[in-house]
Amino acid sequence: MADEQEKQEAPSARKIQKAREEGNVAKSPEIVAFLGFIVGIFTIFALFPFWLNNFEGIYITCLQFFNTDFTFNNIFNLFLILLWRIALMLLPIFLALMLAGIIGNIAQFGFLLAPKVLKPKLSKLNPIKGLKNIFSLKKLLDGILITLKVFIAFILGGGLLLLFLQQIPQVAMFNLFSQMIWVRDKALILIAVLLILFFVMAMSDFLIKKYQYIKSLRMSKQEVKDEYKQQEGNPEVKAKIRQIMMKNTVGKMMSAIPSADVVVTNPTHYAIALRFSEKDPAPVVVAKGVDHLAIRIKGIAREHNIEIIENPKLARALYKQVDLEEPIPRSLFEAVAIVFAQIKSMQEKHRKST
Repeated sequence: MADEQEKQEAPSARKIQKAREEGNVAKSPEIVAFLGFIVGIFTIFALFPFWLNNFEGIYITCLQFFNTDFTFNNIFNLFLILLWRIALMLLPIFLALMLAGIIGNIAQFGFLLAPKVLKPKLSKLNPIKGLKNIFSLKKLLDGILITLKVFIAFILGGGLLLLFLQQIPQVAMFNLFSQMIWVRDKALILIAVLLILFFVMAMSDFLIKKYQYIKSLRMSKQEVKDEYKQQEGNPEVKAKIRQIMMKNTVGKMMSAIPSADVVVTNPTHYAIALRFSEKDPAPVVVAKGVDHLAIRIKGIAREHNIEIIENPKLARALYKQVDLEEPIPRSLFEAVAIVFAQIKSMQEKHRKST
């Protein structure tokens, strides 16, 4: 009971998929039975002329048999002929009902192949578990519902039949053709009412089965967390991976700083190292960072005598707009050109002073 109270979370898509793989789906036999009932009725009406012809053939065959000797071979041949004709008569309705069953199941839970269901399990042979399933509360409720449905159908069908029987004295005065029409009309009314009743019962049963199915798959908060960890990965492991990747990226970035021509700073919070060579279509960002990374970038730049230019606006724009090893956008060409012009001017002054 406590376990059921804990499982209040809706089942995840993954849990529903795993249940489907095991053949566990929301399925109502009432839907299949209702569809089979409709298909069976229409098939009987459609096959009625075909059956009449076969019954006529069976009758003629039996008459012809009486004109032959009652030998074992003749009786055996008659048996095969009758068996073949009966099989031909029953095969179409058998195929129609089988097709109705397939369509009824697919309509409820879609096309499904579950090989796991076919695997033999010793637990299924456990007689104690089998007795528990037979005498479980769920089976008892299902039995009560089936009895209630049969009782309702019997009362409704019986009530209509009694109502129709009250008209027998008047119908007895009709001619044969009118009597047949009356029987046909009342039969169609009875069938229509029962079909509506069975449809309501089937849909109600499907909704109940759907609710029970979703309820049986409910998850506890811990199960939701565990599944998230399985699908998305353990957050601690992911954080460790990100840390390693960041470390590798920073190491690669720091090793690329000596190839830079200038470092643009904020001056304290941002530092972006730019490289501009003949192979590059435009100046390329080889390193960038904020706070402690910015300090490290500037320290390496000083070690390799790389010019450091303070330009807060340009530094922030480069940091936000340009990724590592990417050329600067056209919108920053002018600002970066001014920086390189400053570097050239500084270098010329340094040569003149030496």
